[in-house]
Amino acid sequence: MKVFFDGGLRPLPAGMETAVVIGGRAFVARCLGVGTSMEAEWLALIDAARRVVGEGLGDVVLLGDAAAVVAQANARVRVPAAHAEHLAAFLALKAIKGSLRVRYIKRSQNLAGIALAAGHPR
Repeated sequence: MKVFFDGGLRPLPAGMETAVVIGGRAFVARCLGVGTSMEAEWLALIDAARRVVGEGLGDVVLLGDAAAVVAQANARVRVPAAHAEHLAAFLALKAIKGSLRVRYIKRSQNLAGIALAAGHPR
């Protein structure tokens, strides 16, 4: 199963936002407070993993367009100290659900990114 995740950062007071899409259902969280776009991406990945574990889904691929977060989650690059807690939270979920795989996809293919954008009329 494919699970899409994306995080974003809006001007305050909105701040960070996340989206997860599972089986065509979008779960969007807005106004998550002050942070960075990288932190928002981590929060989205963690939310996706929590939902996968919570719903007891089988073989899952988590798909996101934040290349840095995908590389960090897959231990391909060092995680900055500012995001060590996020990595630990993700790895704890991965230990529960060992078959979690994280892959990069293009922004235009990320259904979670599309769900985030839909809430911001242009």
